[in-house]
Amino acid sequence: MVPQSSQLRRVCEAQWLGLVPYDDGLRLQERAVEQLRSGEGHEQLLLLEHPHVFTLGRGADNSNILADQDQLRDFSVEVHETGRGGDVTYHGPGQLVGYPIINLRPDRCDVHRYVRDIEEVLIRTIAEFGVTGTRIPGLTGVWVGNEKIAAIGVRIARWITSHGFALNVNTDLNFFNMIVPCGITDKGVTSLSQLLARPIELKDVAQIAAFQFTHVFGREIIGLKSAYKPSR
Repeated sequence: MVPQSSQLRRVCEAQWLGLVPYDDGLRLQERAVEQLRSGEGHEQLLLLEHPHVFTLGRGADNSNILADQDQLRDFSVEVHETGRGGDVTYHGPGQLVGYPIINLRPDRCDVHRYVRDIEEVLIRTIAEFGVTGTRIPGLTGVWVGNEKIAAIGVRIARWITSHGFALNVNTDLNFFNMIVPCGITDKGVTSLSQLLARPIELKDVAQIAAFQFTHVFGREIIGLKSAYKPSR
């Protein structure tokens, strides 16, 4: 069991996991949710990147994947349906994916507030690189001008969160041409490396995001560590 004193301090364990297959990422989340629900584990912030994958949220329009089966095969892109909210999005190498596994009880039981707070974490994260992120009313995520730099799709079950955010850092933006990102047709996508005209160390961004997350959510961070072990 997690010591009661740690529970009162609302400890959040942030882990940098590196490149993780999407299915393994789902299993890691499920295990973390169960451990938190049963009192056997801390809250967690799983930070990682995925191989090329398009994911479909609940109620997503499959026609928003523009690539055909040959293109998906040629570019080694997997497709997964998932339990998060939102439409279709892309994950791939060079993109920072964050899966917060936290309990919103007793004081943060507000879905809209949770999403806005995730946006705030990402806005503060990219501000560390001199990039100004904004919100667009009616659209979830973080934007730089008319281009999306971070997508958010969450799942909340009995006020325990899973899934989360994807921040384009060194992302190959060409993959977004194979989908209608989040079902939005009139806006573009961007990345930190495109805006800054240089590559960015992904783990550095992960460390900043972890700090900003615990600051926005009032958690005490347990430092990043590498704990991922592939299941295959």
